[in-house]
Amino acid sequence: MTNPSSKVAIVTGASGGIGAAVAERLARDGFTVVVNYAGNAASAEALVARIEAAGSRAVAAQADIADVEAVRRMFDSTEAAFGGVDVLINNAGIMTLATIADSDDALFERQIAVNLKGTFNTLREAARRLRDGGRIVNFSSSVTGLLQPGYGVYAATKAAVEAMTSILAKELRGRSITVNAIAPGPTATKLFLDGKSQEVIDRLAKLAPLERLGQPRDIADAVAFLAGPDGAWINGQTLRANGGII
Repeated sequence: MTNPSSKVAIVTGASGGIGAAVAERLARDGFTVVVNYAGNAASAEALVARIEAAGSRAVAAQADIADVEAVRRMFDSTEAAFGGVDVLINNAGIMTLATIADSDDALFERQIAVNLKGTFNTLREAARRLRDGGRIVNFSSSVTGLLQPGYGVYAATKAAVEAMTSILAKELRGRSITVNAIAPGPTATKLFLDGKSQEVIDRLAKLAPLERLGQPRDIADAVAFLAGPDGAWINGQTLRANGGII
């Protein structure tokens, strides 16, 4: 058992990339971190080991957020182990690009299942179970403003997440729980870099006025602000963490 004064954070999709950076940052900030993953158990366990080696507390929790019962079990096990949940970071998501004309049903349904229904599944549990004074940070994307061809289905799921973010913030009135979203731009993760030529990467890096790609730690720092005491007066907002690309 942890010290009962410890705050507990669930980070979805935390086995790599931005999610792993967020989990490590929150652990450094003193949170007990639940490292959620869908399929990559080895990476999740390695992250837990790194966090614990640094003197913080973490556990891995397998759950596909598109699965209602798996999400419920994850909250159940977190409450059983640590007494409650204070923070939900909704990082898990998938992206498959295609024009609307070329998007088949499977592409549409899977992105809806993970990005939209999955976020809804975790938000519903958090709305019912988060301790008063808690924090929810959803993940949108700056594509909701950029609106590039090929991103129609993905951007639609993220626009829906932004809408739920603002509405849930109002629905949780009286419990001192803030609900915000973070909308990264191009960020140097393995998922983003894979399959792109150096020329394309360099061009994307130059788009923002700061003339570089975001790093996972940039996003993690912004999430930590929203999840921590300094973000207490930010509520119902979507923060575009993208170096000024839009």
